[in-house]
This record gives sequence, C-alpha cells and structure tokens, in this order.
Amino acid sequence: MKKTITFALALILALGLAAVPAAAAEEDDLLAAVQEAGVLTIAMEGTWAPWTYHDEDDELVGFDVEVGQYIADYLGVEAKFMEGEWDGLFAGMDSKRYDLVINGVDVTDERSEKYDFSDPYAYIRTALVVREDNEDIESFEDLEGKTTSNSIGSTYMDLAEQYGATCEGVDSLGETMQMVQSGRADATLNAEVSVLDYLNQQPDAPLKIVAYTEEANLVAIPMRKGEETASLREAVNEAIAAMREDGTLSELSEKYFGSDITGE
Repeated sequence: MKKTITFALALILALGLAAVPAAAAEEDDLLAAVQEAGVLTIAMEGTWAPWTYHDEDDELVGFDVEVGQYIADYLGVEAKFMEGEWDGLFAGMDSKRYDLVINGVDVTDERSEKYDFSDPYAYIRTALVVREDNEDIESFEDLEGKTTSNSIGSTYMDLAEQYGATCEGVDSLGETMQMVQSGRADATLNAEVSVLDYLNQQPDAPLKIVAYTEEANLVAIPMRKGEETASLREAVNEAIAAMREDGTLSELSEKYFGSDITGE
C-alpha cells in the first residue's frame, strides 16, 4: 500500500515539475500567451481622428483600429480594444494590462530605449498650427517663449519644448485645437494628416498651418522590450508585410487620410 501511494505521489510530482517549464515558457512568450488566451489587447486613445475615434454611432473606428483588427485576425485571435489617455497607454503596457499600443506612435530614440518597435507602417510629418490671425509664428524656431498645447508625453510636446516653448497638456486633438482658437495657447504641433482631417471636418475653424518638419516620422507599434515579445513582434511584422502585399494598408490609408501615407 505504501509503495502504491509513494509511486502515485512521485508520479504527481513528476508531472507537476514537468509542467513548470511549459508554463514558464508561455509566460516568457507573449505570442504564445495571446494565442492561448485567444485575445490580443490593444490600447489606443479613441479621440484622435482619423487614427482612432468614435463615429456618429459612437463606434470605435479609425485607421489604427482596422490595422489592429487585421493583426488580430492574422494571429487568429480576437482584438480587444482598450481606450485611455495618451500618457496612460504606455504605463498600461508596462504593467502588462495591454499587449500593444496602436495609436500612430512615432519611433523616437527615447522610446526605443524602453520599447521594441514593429516595422514602420506609416510615415508622417509634423505640422505647426496657429490661429489664422497669428503673424508672430511662421516657423518652429518662432516657438521660443511661446505656449503650445499637446498631449502629455507626446512626440509633439517634446518637439515643442526642444524649440523653447512651454507646453500645456491636453487629452485630445479637439481640445488642442480649441486652446489655440481661444488664445489659451499660441500654437500646437500634431500629425499633418490629423490636422488636415480636422480642418476638413471644421472648415470654419480660424486656424492655419505655417510649417512642416522636413523629415517624416516613422509610425510603428511599440511593445515591451525583451525576449518576451520577440515572437509577437515577428508575427506583427509578418502581418504588416501581408497588409502591404495585399494592398490593405494602402486602401486603409486612402480611406481615412485621403492619401497613401504608408510608403517612405
């Protein structure tokens, strides 16, 4: 009897120990964890048209929403979109509440130190916007000593500060534009395509674009740095390549931006 119990206990322990490496391996492999759960959790603002926003029926739509859905479909899992303010998106990914942030994220040296990025899927310039009656700001160099409005922690806030501006943090593109229109901010910096979309939707807005950056920013998908995300990053790159090859990426760009911003 004792031999039977001892043998059974040994078998249970052996099976348990054998399962540990597999479980650990899954924890160290985000792609495996995502496919096991059947869900890819994607963070975005939901307030930055035409990247991520709500339509007249309050449905979450946009270029990045469809990019995220394509990637999830490619992986064979459900896309779960989570909305939040810009400065909280990365914190949520750091704490593993989100798998990816897909929100027109520019690749910067500072971000690349902390996160691994997918291959670029869009290329955009930064536009400098002021009130239409503003004659003091005609270039980025004129931002010295001025006040701008931008999302906290965004590339645009960083760029404005590099030119000597004081930045007021906001939560959405609409709020940014309203601050400039009301005179609470002298200018704002934002993605060229987002500004053009806003001006197209708000043709009477007393705003004008006075300058663009010369070089386009690379837009890619950040994820936590390290071996944990290596296989997911490879799979995301494969999905982006597939979108390019079958024409989906260009079609989505034309649909939401009115032009193809997916090529260098």
